[in-house]
Amino acid sequence: MTGLRSTGAELAAAESFSFTTADGVQLRLHRVGPDDAPAVLLVHGHGISSEMFALPEIRNVTDVLAEAGYQSWLLDWRGSSRLPHNESGRPYTVDDVALYDLPAAVDRIRERIGERPLFVVAHCIGALALALSMTGGLLPGLAGVVAQGVFLTPKVTTSARMRVLLGSELIGSRMTHLDSDFRKVGLWSKRTLLYAALSRKGDCPDPTCRMVQHGWGMGAKLFEHDQLHARTHDRLSELFGAIPLSVLPHLRQMELAHAVVRWNVDDERYHALPENALDQADRIDCPVLLLTGSRNEAWLDSNKLCYDVLSARNPGVEVRYTEIPSYGHLDTFIGRGAALDVFGHIVDFLDEVSARDSTSARNA
Repeated sequence: MTGLRSTGAELAAAESFSFTTADGVQLRLHRVGPDDAPAVLLVHGHGISSEMFALPEIRNVTDVLAEAGYQSWLLDWRGSSRLPHNESGRPYTVDDVALYDLPAAVDRIRERIGERPLFVVAHCIGALALALSMTGGLLPGLAGVVAQGVFLTPKVTTSARMRVLLGSELIGSRMTHLDSDFRKVGLWSKRTLLYAALSRKGDCPDPTCRMVQHGWGMGAKLFEHDQLHARTHDRLSELFGAIPLSVLPHLRQMELAHAVVRWNVDDERYHALPENALDQADRIDCPVLLLTGSRNEAWLDSNKLCYDVLSARNPGVEVRYTEIPSYGHLDTFIGRGAALDVFGHIVDFLDEVSARDSTSARNA
């Protein structure tokens, strides 16, 4: 995997391997960090890869976790820009990630770590899939969860909702993917005018930056431009791949419900997943940290809403909410200053849960 670096505690404990889900999709895990340490599964968002957690130009979250004594497991699920399935595989929805990808990854990790604690840190659509999988009872016994940007109650602006609606109905009927790199489209493609329209917003002269920053035409900023390291900005076209449009109708359905819902209602293969994750939120059996940037335009105040709903409806679920000032959505992980402003909240949460669990185990 490009971009992963080995420093300090990672040197003796870096390993990549592939595995196959029950429905035949090949995924990948990369392990870094100290041996015999609590494990953290990192789950990326849509159209990017696990490299978002291991950018070499910044002090990334895997660096910080390793220094804090945690072993990171970076997952590339079927929507990773580093996997062939993202562009050439069959269409998928969040259901497939929740039913097949996350449980398979957790099983592989637990085969390696035994009884050691396993946490999950998930971003964006990865967090939506995590919510669906957990409330279906498919990931029991996790030590704790950090959901960044969104979790059980997705919420977007009215304009973004309409853009997703139009995108899924109009664009989705003519093409299966949107390229993030404007240069791949060229000047003479029949899609040039479409891509020009999708990337028209923003002050940056780089059309790929404008395309990605504004959510491939969704209109909501995915990151604060001034939070990016110059090197990260210059290689956005490397970090982001093609965006499958097959997920859009499912996202639209979730956002209209303000809840994580199952797409495949009539397909028996998916009946392990709840029709509405909020209705089975009491199956969440570990502490949850809901994290978001104060300028998160992608999902607005979805995680604040989630905190309020869970606190009122499911007081037995241990949940807390943290908002990072001046950060947007994706820059909470890829921002140049995220190690100082964001990752400490994650480590503090993991440390607190780990210390409490250790005390409980000694007293048992």
